[in-house]
Amino acid sequence: MSRWLLFPVFGVFTALLLGAAALVAVYLYLEPKLPAVDGLEAAELHLPLRIYSRDGELMAEYGEQRREPVDMEAVPRALQLAILAAEDDRFYQHPGVDYAGLLRAAWVLVSTGERRQGGSTITMQVARNFYLTSAKTFERKLLEILLALRIERELSKNEILELYINKVFLGHRAYGFAAAAQVYYGVPIDQLDLAQSAMLAGLPKAPSRDNPLTAPAAARERRDYVLRRMHDLGWIETAAFEQALAAPVSARRRQVLVDLEAPYVAELVRQWVVDAYGERAYTEGLSVYATVDAATQRAAIAALRYGIEAYDARHGYRGAESRVQASVLASQAGMDAALRRAGTVGGLRAALVTRAPGRLYLGEGESITLSQAQRSFGGRSVSLESGQLVRVRRGGNGQWSLAQVPGVQAALVALDPRDGELRALVGGYDFAASSFNRAVQAERQPGSTFKPFLYSAALDNGYTAASVINDAPVVLPTRSLGRSWRPQNSSRRFYGPTRLREALVNSRNLVSVRLLYAMGVDRVRRYCLRFGFDPENLPNDLSLALGSGTTSPLELARAFAVFANQGYRVDSHLVHRVVDRQGNTVRRLGPVELCDVDCDGARVSSLSAGEEDDPDVRVVPRVAPRVIAQSNAYIVDSMLRDVIRRGTARRARALERGDLAGKTGTTNDQKDGWFAGYSSNLVTTVWMGFDQPRSLGRGEAGSRTALPIWMHFMRTALAREPERLRSRPVGVVTRRVDAESGLLVEDRREGAVNEIFDADQLPEAADARPGSADEGHVRSDIF
Repeated sequence: MSRWLLFPVFGVFTALLLGAAALVAVYLYLEPKLPAVDGLEAAELHLPLRIYSRDGELMAEYGEQRREPVDMEAVPRALQLAILAAEDDRFYQHPGVDYAGLLRAAWVLVSTGERRQGGSTITMQVARNFYLTSAKTFERKLLEILLALRIERELSKNEILELYINKVFLGHRAYGFAAAAQVYYGVPIDQLDLAQSAMLAGLPKAPSRDNPLTAPAAARERRDYVLRRMHDLGWIETAAFEQALAAPVSARRRQVLVDLEAPYVAELVRQWVVDAYGERAYTEGLSVYATVDAATQRAAIAALRYGIEAYDARHGYRGAESRVQASVLASQAGMDAALRRAGTVGGLRAALVTRAPGRLYLGEGESITLSQAQRSFGGRSVSLESGQLVRVRRGGNGQWSLAQVPGVQAALVALDPRDGELRALVGGYDFAASSFNRAVQAERQPGSTFKPFLYSAALDNGYTAASVINDAPVVLPTRSLGRSWRPQNSSRRFYGPTRLREALVNSRNLVSVRLLYAMGVDRVRRYCLRFGFDPENLPNDLSLALGSGTTSPLELARAFAVFANQGYRVDSHLVHRVVDRQGNTVRRLGPVELCDVDCDGARVSSLSAGEEDDPDVRVVPRVAPRVIAQSNAYIVDSMLRDVIRRGTARRARALERGDLAGKTGTTNDQKDGWFAGYSSNLVTTVWMGFDQPRSLGRGEAGSRTALPIWMHFMRTALAREPERLRSRPVGVVTRRVDAESGLLVEDRREGAVNEIFDADQLPEAADARPGSADEGHVRSDIF
């Protein structure tokens, strides 16, 4: 060979050697920066926090990343092919790096000076998404290539594609194609059609620019490109291709699909989870099961809205919610925008009056006409004018009627008195309109619903249900008012000597005031703390007898549970169990241990019978201490049953159950309406009032505002629960007493009634007290 021919050969060889050396040098420089990829198949993706009802219905989802991890078997073939056509059609042929694609990208860069093509394979995108940043630098690109080659040695092609399908960002907080299917189309991933699959497959390149919600024209252009690629590659038939091309952009903005609308409950649970687990709760895929039952919660929401709307109807139509300009009515787009801003409140849809008297536009091309009967509100006909924004309700019969967003509010709490677990909670008419949770945050005066605790204190201090106190006028000096206080009965009448049972059944204020005076405010306040009331919310004066302190519906429900469970104070619970992303229970409530003595040192059984201890599960111990005697609870319970049988809550007899007990409550000027009542396994309190306290109106007592809600709810909640009376404790006996004096009499004596007593606390016999028929029988320690 000629010596001159050796120079080119030597030059090429030297260039190759130098290139190889450079590559080795680059590898040696970058290799320490490469993360280990072993275990990538088990990489934990960020998963949102999900909150469920006790029976497994989804109530809410929280987290910046919406994600639904799926196995490859669940991904439809059309979607897999669309992804490959859009991102990497040689995915199954290359070793993780498509060198031809990289050369094309390099040529574009050299010839134009712009980085128009990245040449990234799906494997390279997985490397970037899991380990690297999106910074466009040569070093990052080299790391991406080396990582892709390493990943291909560790994982199979299907495993890599599955990681990509579950990890890639697709806009609107959707990470992964399963989440995107829900976000954009509201369907599971296996129900996507070809056009939808191509639309989603086109998103990874530019999730914002090509988004079907914000840029439908650009999104359609990108979708059609993906479809053409699939057709050109021979992956879809011409007929399917043409049908998909003709499909409209059907993506719509969709909220998280929940099974149970219970936002007040979900928000309380979310707060608890964040307090317990910190911000990582939003990414670790925790599933939290609340104690509420789905059916019971739905009944609570329906009952609350029924009661609020019934009150609102009684007080008449307040007029249109607002009015729009004529220019808004001139176009469908303008009207749709106005209706979107108004939104739906409490199930009441916004509507625009387009033509008087009753032509209304509901949005998205839908219009209705309301007849004169459908335009009535609270029994009165309403005149509508063009341009008004009003509310309408669709009844169970499918007919529309005029409505309005109520101004009044209400709250309902239902818990199991045996363990304190909440079965339902509603904090207001509509969470979206007001997230203030009145069930737990509103501190309002309980009015006469506080009286049972005063009467329980009386039984603990030597009184009986037959003790007689004079219902007569009284004038008391007060420091807080700076003037004399003259308490009144709601009827403005006085009834003279009255047995305690009758006083509670008929909610006699003057008897309660005199009773508190006799026992002493300090003594009664200390006693009431047994029920869990906050001492700072109990006034230190005689107005305590009439419920002038403050409490929340939840606190009041816990307190009434003491009467329902015969003397034990239970803590309320809203979280039943916590499950991690692998489906393992990591926290749950233990059983309740009823404790009669030495409760501070009680040993709590954390496991149910036959259940093995699991060190990986945190079991929350629960002790319910006895706070009042069983006989005391039973006697107060019998008095509260009489409130329903023949007292201020007698309309509840319509439920036709003998195991119901409760107490109405109304505060001064009818600012608050209450009912607290229970069966053997469900305590429910209801409050109604305005957020800024003002009168509910004349005659709007608790028996008219709160009690109907309670009845509506309990009718459904107890529909499958058999009637079960609380059992009479040992030592509680029935005796005949004189209806006027409360003293023991013979069985056949005229005017005698049955009364129950603690056997160790019987009143005197009438025959043993001369003159028992006159006022000498009234307790002498009462002024």
